[in-house]
Amino acid sequence: MSTGTHGAGDDVARDGLERVPAPSGREQLRDAARVVVKVGSSSLTTPDGHLDPERLRALVDVLAERRAAGQQVVLVSSGAIAAGIGPLGLPTRPRDLATQQAAASVGQGLLVAHYTRAFAAHGLRVAQVLLTAEDTVRRGHYRNAHRALTRLLDLGVVPVINENDAVATDEIRFGDNDRLAALVSHLVRADALVLLTDVDALYTGPPSREGSVRVARVDGPGDVEGVDVSSRGSAVGTGGMVTKLESVSIATQSGTPVLLTSAVRAGEAFAGADVGTWFAPTGRRTSVRLLWLAHAARTRGRLVLDEGAVRAVVERRTSLLPAGVTASEGEFEAGDPVELVGPDGAVVARGLVAYDAGEVPALLGRSTSALRDDLGPGYDRELVHRDDLVLVRRRRAAR
Repeated sequence: MSTGTHGAGDDVARDGLERVPAPSGREQLRDAARVVVKVGSSSLTTPDGHLDPERLRALVDVLAERRAAGQQVVLVSSGAIAAGIGPLGLPTRPRDLATQQAAASVGQGLLVAHYTRAFAAHGLRVAQVLLTAEDTVRRGHYRNAHRALTRLLDLGVVPVINENDAVATDEIRFGDNDRLAALVSHLVRADALVLLTDVDALYTGPPSREGSVRVARVDGPGDVEGVDVSSRGSAVGTGGMVTKLESVSIATQSGTPVLLTSAVRAGEAFAGADVGTWFAPTGRRTSVRLLWLAHAARTRGRLVLDEGAVRAVVERRTSLLPAGVTASEGEFEAGDPVELVGPDGAVVARGLVAYDAGEVPALLGRSTSALRDDLGPGYDRELVHRDDLVLVRRRRAAR
């Protein structure tokens, strides 16, 4: 983990030979052809919840420069609910869903109107795109969103995306635009994701704490072990550093690098300056279907595996056979996403189940040959095929 910029003598080794510094990765952002930028509510509003047109215009000026340099830009913008707080006379961000929806209905129009005027000053057009989790959970919706956004970019338009807060429910909400931005970066095949917030980087602890230092670069999950990200985000936002690191994980695991910094340093970041925290990709770009399954799909049930099946799925990457499953939970249909959990309840994978929930109990613990003999051809197939399965970081399943 790199926790700061190099000093003047850092490029000279003990043998006296000059060393060329390792690339920071930030040149990838400067040279990227297509970038997704996410800006949080706190970067666009005053502390009492009112939209701040000056902050918004300052960000648009930076993004317009990138468009003039030939970059395609997709903007994921929070701020609809926050922009509606002031006009509705609300003292703080509402906690109940109905009032959040009402504030979003008022604030979204104000937000987009300001973006339209600010980008128009640079001769650029914008398009409002409102998404819900269903647009990534359902593969048909995902394809439609990809096609629409790609066409907008081809036409030279700057898409301004927000979660559809006015109609979203507790069940289908993303919960934070950071995660939405990570999914959108994959949706549009972005070369980089930029998360703009009210702090200028990831720090080893709260930035106000004595001894906390900037983490300049992260090359993998091990580089953030021990980093204290417990402090919450701003009063007008929904997330904190925890949600940002979760979104970083989604993006980097699917091959997209991420820069996290403050909105006021966006210009420096796009110029390639050593600001913020650069998160290098940890995986290769995966298929839309597997990303959907790993990060966006709402699971419909659980299959409990014995230790042998856990080892087969995790270590040998095999399909899941009925013989290795000890229990089935939930109501699902063939083709639905389910969690695969070990005997201890820890989630090890997600997959698309090949049977309806009502069929599974009769299959558990039995070999495929026995199932074929007793139930006939067609019942000797996998419960979850390896092509429809993704591993997840081992964690306790929610009950």
